[in-house]
Amino acid sequence: MASFGNVIQPDIEEISVKDHSVKGRWKKEVFNNDNPVILELGCGKGEYTIGLANRFPEHNFIGIDIKGARIWRGAKTAIEQELKNVAFLRTRIEFINSFFSRDEVDEIWITFPDPHPGGRNSNKRLTSPRFLKAYSLFLKNNGTVHLKTDNKELFDYTKKVVKVSKLDCISETSDLYSEDNGDDILSIRTHYEEIFLKDGLTIYYLAFKLEKEKIISDTCQNQKS
Repeated sequence: MASFGNVIQPDIEEISVKDHSVKGRWKKEVFNNDNPVILELGCGKGEYTIGLANRFPEHNFIGIDIKGARIWRGAKTAIEQELKNVAFLRTRIEFINSFFSRDEVDEIWITFPDPHPGGRNSNKRLTSPRFLKAYSLFLKNNGTVHLKTDNKELFDYTKKVVKVSKLDCISETSDLYSEDNGDDILSIRTHYEEIFLKDGLTIYYLAFKLEKEKIISDTCQNQKS
């Protein structure tokens, strides 16, 4: 994967002590344009990143994951399809602020993340206040955060965070495919999503605006389970 021009995979030691050189320079140095930047966190094999990039060539998409084998598949597909508006970043989400500067990102997708069940694990969820506060440092004010999941606990938890923090919820459904979405962006399906659907699982979806001035409340900080 080191030979792929569309992948950045720094050493953990490097970014744990200083920001990466690409921070604040994605548009200029990676995409060579001034188009909006959209992230997919925990992108896996990059199916959603690739799907979005094909549908919206006027936007730039970055898939982020720590698993190299998964990113390899997405990056290889992007090269095969000659997609110039796709890049992949191999890192842990905990270090994401080392790669993006203030207002550099327009939108975030979180597709089927680890739900980390139980109240004691809530701060590990990618929609927890801990992570939302981190995203707000580089996401444009009132930028949209999308969540797709098969896990009801994570869905309900995220809704509660949004409500308690008084964030603007713009869309939610507890059964995404109960209605025909046609050619909508929500119809893009990941590898794991296809498996979930075959197993008869329900897909949940939530989208909300992340306002920089809002205080993100930890709804589960006192829960034990």
